[in-house]
Amino acid sequence: MINATLNDPEKRFRLSNDAYVNFFMFIVLLAFIAIASFIVPSFFDPNTFMNILSQQSFLIIMGISVTFLLLTGNFDLSVGAVASCAGVLGVYFCQPVDGSASELGMNTGLGMPVPVAVLMALAVCLGIGLLNALFIVKYRIASVIVTLGTMYIARGIARGVAQGAQRSLGLPDSFTDVGLSTIGGIGVPVIIMLLAFVIALIVEKRTGFGRRMYHIGANKISAEISGIKVNKQLIQLYVMSALVSGAAGLMLASKFKQGSSYAADGFEFDALAATILGGTSIRGGSGSVIGLMIGVFIFGSLSTCLNQLGLHPATQMVIKGIVLVIAVVVQQLIITRRNMRG
Repeated sequence: MINATLNDPEKRFRLSNDAYVNFFMFIVLLAFIAIASFIVPSFFDPNTFMNILSQQSFLIIMGISVTFLLLTGNFDLSVGAVASCAGVLGVYFCQPVDGSASELGMNTGLGMPVPVAVLMALAVCLGIGLLNALFIVKYRIASVIVTLGTMYIARGIARGVAQGAQRSLGLPDSFTDVGLSTIGGIGVPVIIMLLAFVIALIVEKRTGFGRRMYHIGANKISAEISGIKVNKQLIQLYVMSALVSGAAGLMLASKFKQGSSYAADGFEFDALAATILGGTSIRGGSGSVIGLMIGVFIFGSLSTCLNQLGLHPATQMVIKGIVLVIAVVVQQLIITRRNMRG
């Protein structure tokens, strides 16, 4: 039986289901780009793709941690709110203490040096990540419920500190260095996103940490029996998710020179949708950050095309929802058919 498998080229070089779905969705992405370029001639332009990459870089960074948690069968719906909270707090912490008087007091802060302000904002994100882990791991409350709660907490902090608006007055120039700087004509946030993606791919495919994520998602009880410290892994993932989201939020604030209480609004659902669109199972155990990247580019390309066609945002949301549902159904059908064929 073993020799027969080794001598059969089709079985010997058979792609895993994850790789097969990634390949299928990549073909879908290429097909969409070709169709969009035909419908909207200005779509097929290097500047268009660079703009998509720049616009989606923050979503991809946050989506990495969403993907990792989804691989274990868990959710984090707080990533967008944590990003907004970090951006607002980072700005508030480094705004000057003696700013000129204003009606809302939005140009005065704590006067911390920028590095200290960044660390303090990340410390708050760390606390949120630990809070998520505490209730999910120790008290075994569903991750959807816990992270939905911390989403409201983080967003409430952001809106309270920014008084429902944004903070930008008196912001030190050094705060915008990361968000607005370029290297070789490419924005630093894009470069950081690409580095984060490569690191995440290595962790996912080439390390014990990555293999344990898949094992936990496939069968948590089996993972515990095999000696995997499931609770420790989940704590690390939720802390990482909060810190990564906080870092993305700080870069977002740096790029736009403001800490907005509405920044990254809905990113938690966009990241989850892109991850699922890329083939990651909500039940855990299968998926990849490669799928996340493909899913984000499909949504990003779709949004760009629909914007260039002048469609109303509400119509765009409906179309995105239809695309997501169809894509997931088709993925399930092709995997089921493939498994039946052996």
